[in-house]
Amino acid sequence: MRRTTLVMALLLVGVLIAAPMFAGGAKESAAPQKQYVLKFNHVLSPNDPYHGAFKKWADAVAQRTNGNLKIEVFPSAQLGVEEDILEQIRQGANVGQNTDSARLGNYVPDIAVMNAAYFVESLDEVQKLAELDTVKAWKAELERTRGFKVLSFMWVQGFRQMITNKPIYKPDDLNGLRIRTPPAPIWQESIRAIGAVPTALAYGEMYPGMQTKVIDGVELSFTAAFNVKMFEVAKFISETQHILLVNFEVISSKWFNSLPTEYQKILEEECNKAGLEVSRNYMEVLDKNNREEMRKKGMTIIDKSQIDMAAFKKASEKAYEKLNLVAVRDKIYKELGKTK
Repeated sequence: MRRTTLVMALLLVGVLIAAPMFAGGAKESAAPQKQYVLKFNHVLSPNDPYHGAFKKWADAVAQRTNGNLKIEVFPSAQLGVEEDILEQIRQGANVGQNTDSARLGNYVPDIAVMNAAYFVESLDEVQKLAELDTVKAWKAELERTRGFKVLSFMWVQGFRQMITNKPIYKPDDLNGLRIRTPPAPIWQESIRAIGAVPTALAYGEMYPGMQTKVIDGVELSFTAAFNVKMFEVAKFISETQHILLVNFEVISSKWFNSLPTEYQKILEEECNKAGLEVSRNYMEVLDKNNREEMRKKGMTIIDKSQIDMAAFKKASEKAYEKLNLVAVRDKIYKELGKTK
């Protein structure tokens, strides 16, 4: 009996010793979690605050997913021009793009109104747009029929100003001037409506375009203009504030739906968070600072108080009419509780 008890005790000790070994072995041999990579493209320079914000978004996502969802950020259109990347997104590629409603209007026409001249006037209004049923329906249509998942449009890049070699006070001053615009109908019609000749040109070609007089001017925010050194090729910035640029961060809906639900939520949450933070900084701090920096570099600033804003806003109506967006704008304004 005593011997049997001893044997059983020894067997029990063996089991207790072996159990952690087997548990450890099972843990070590477990299959690693699947990893996902999103290659995110934008046309801005590496020193633009948006690039830093995209990197911050990437870091936050990586941290919350233990490195299993990685965002690789490519500045200066390193992956290709915007229009090509958008088509890759539609095909389901694991790429993303910082774009705007003007380009998305090529797929769902009504959404282009968000990029029209004098459509919205503040970041608060943009935040309210996200809650509107009409805007939610546009996003759903982009996802359902065009393959685009809009992660966020809380990336507001400030007001666009006219940057030229002559002062601009009223729409007639833009008559005959070739102003660089992206190749999207609402953008081009908005610039045409307020008096200029819209000239499609890639973002990276603006500076040499001004040098060689292919174009007579560009329209950019103070911060974007400073970062691409427009003060070296232009003399005036006229504070027309004709477009409050609302950026959209888009990826493939097919690729997005392949992610675990938890990762989908993290990707959207952190995109909105980073976007809102940089947008506030852009509009409240950076644009003001870079306005002054451009002045120090020798540019003449035509203040908005010197500009016939009423004439510019009235002229912009032609773009809404040309693209049949008057009713769309009025519907959005009604939902916002905003008057024209």
